Amino acid sequence: MKKRIFVNIHYLEIGGAERALLGLLSALDPYKVDVDLFVNQHTGEFMSFVPDYVNLLPEIPEYTCIERPIKDIVKEGHVGIALRRLGAKYKHWKYFRKLSKDERKNDSSIFQYVADAVDYSLPSLECFGEYDFAIAFLNPHNIVLHKVKAKKKICWIHTDYSTIHVNHDKELKVWDGYDFIASISGDCTKAFLKTFPSLKDKIVLIENILSPLLICRQAEEFSVEDEMPNEPGIVKILTIGRFSPPKRIEGIPHICTEMERLGVDFKWYIIGYGPDGEIQEALDKYKMRHRMIMLGKKTNPYPYIKACDIYAQPSLYEGKSVTVREAQILCKPVVITNYPTAKSQVINEVDGVIVPLDELETAAGIVDFINKKHLRDKIIGYLRTHDYGNEKEVEKIYSLFYNPFT
Repeated sequence: MKKRIFVNIHYLEIGGAERALLGLLSALDPYKVDVDLFVNQHTGEFMSFVPDYVNLLPEIPEYTCIERPIKDIVKEGHVGIALRRLGAKYKHWKYFRKLSKDERKNDSSIFQYVADAVDYSLPSLECFGEYDFAIAFLNPHNIVLHKVKAKKKICWIHTDYSTIHVNHDKELKVWDGYDFIASISGDCTKAFLKTFPSLKDKIVLIENILSPLLICRQAEEFSVEDEMPNEPGIVKILTIGRFSPPKRIEGIPHICTEMERLGVDFKWYIIGYGPDGEIQEALDKYKMRHRMIMLGKKTNPYPYIKACDIYAQPSLYEGKSVTVREAQILCKPVVITNYPTAKSQVINEVDGVIVPLDELETAAGIVDFINKKHLRDKIIGYLRTHDYGNEKEVEKIYSLFYNPFT
């Protein structure tokens, strides 16, 4: 008999976690499981990518109010949720005032404050019945824990907890309510357990599931010659990511300035979306619009990865970058900064290169990589002989919910 699975995510905008969820959904066997997907807000380009066998549950108005602008939800009559969110902001402000300077800089606790506050205003999801297994894919994980009826529940870690500050006591109450906690890498696990050591026995390593066959097929869907033309002597670098501080895209114009000073000819293309005010200011400040080209949001980034010479991820931190692995699948030399989990993603000078986090040193490292064509060729050769597909990771999920119930 097939098992029933419930899966929850906030929305399906273009992003690494969202792409990882699509990989998981595609890997699940419809002959073994029936999957219900509950998306809080039916928004995002990836909504149309949900596999046909997955049952997309209807949108419930209250759940769309968790992250939308407060003024919009008030106009729609959701005054109670709006007041709870304002109350959460006030409570967080009082908590924030007591933090040290470093804690304030990396504070991410607001999300848990809001999740806890709106909990009481969200209707139960038990109307969809009882599930064998329920999956909460993005933190905060309150919804699956408190609103879904299931025999077993699992939630995901996508963040490197060594790089953020959270309210330990508030988050622990939620994490501890789950039967299992899925971590996408060993380094993510170590960082998480430094904050929550008592949760050690709940951790299960389940890497982001990627299909090389699907990625390679999508890379051939169209040409990007008009947007990323081949120009003699110019190295094409590509970065993909949301415009948020951890991705450090606003720092790329400064890096470009130093690379130009060091004498290489290149263009650095950016695929992404989000608030771009700081990026635009940096482009003007360093006069780098001829080097750094903003391509906007792309539903299918793979033809762009295929067209680049180097894939770069100059982040301050990552859990485990999906796009870095996708670039490796497409046999592109990758360069990443030495964020805390970097060594779990790239073997330096084997399947990519790790450069220092300091912007000037990042620039020098990329220039050195550009100048060492023999190293790039060596890495490409290595990537061509290694399988980065991991569809079998789904077996770990089956082992958690399927065998115990048979």
